[in-house]
Amino acid sequence: MKRYLHAYGMCRSMFCAIPSPYQGWDEDARPLMLLFLPLVGLEMGFYWALGGWLCRFLGLPQLVTGLVIAVLPYLLTGKIHLDGFLDVTDAVGSCRSLEKRREILKDSHVGAFAVIGCVLLMLSAFAFGCAGQGSTWIFCLVTVVSRCCSALAVTVLRPMATSQYAGAFREGIRRGHAVILAVMLIAALTAGFVFCGRQGFVLLGGLAGYGLALRKGFSSLEGMNGDISGYALTLSELAALAVWAVI
Repeated sequence: MKRYLHAYGMCRSMFCAIPSPYQGWDEDARPLMLLFLPLVGLEMGFYWALGGWLCRFLGLPQLVTGLVIAVLPYLLTGKIHLDGFLDVTDAVGSCRSLEKRREILKDSHVGAFAVIGCVLLMLSAFAFGCAGQGSTWIFCLVTVVSRCCSALAVTVLRPMATSQYAGAFREGIRRGHAVILAVMLIAALTAGFVFCGRQGFVLLGGLAGYGLALRKGFSSLEGMNGDISGYALTLSELAALAVWAVI
């Protein structure tokens, strides 16, 4: 039980910008972190939904509401997933050899493709945030679905040799982890339709967005790593926001 508590604290402190009372690190618990990623997503989804709801409750202008809905997910995560989005966008957009794409992926400099991609991402999120009229509480589950997908992808797919999810981390992952994460994903999707009606399709949009983005990143770089996970997660939540804006 202690290892699981350590794993939750480590997961929250790594993937959430909200201050955490837990400051320790247990290397043995590191492979268990992925099991708690959906739970961390639920917390951040709640704050995302609350932010949108408060803007409406206070009667703020629609443009302000759209801005809050657009940027809050990145502020809550400390922009860690956005960093992966930028890196993969640069690498995939280069259309170079596999070796060069992987080199670009690890380059700390920001290229033109990343800048263009980030601008389009933010403009799209802002537009969808302004256009949406439905309840924002579905966002609580959007972040759960995106993180279930990320944890599953890292657990199941072949990692790059240089990935933090290779080596000892990979050896600590058990088959049962994928089953648990799959059950969480199905539960989140089911809850979306049961409690939010047709807004459950927002979650399906996020699921489809993750799958398409993952396919692009994984096939282009021939392996899985944290950057690809962040890339697909970012586009998953954008796709969910797009569906939310139109239904």
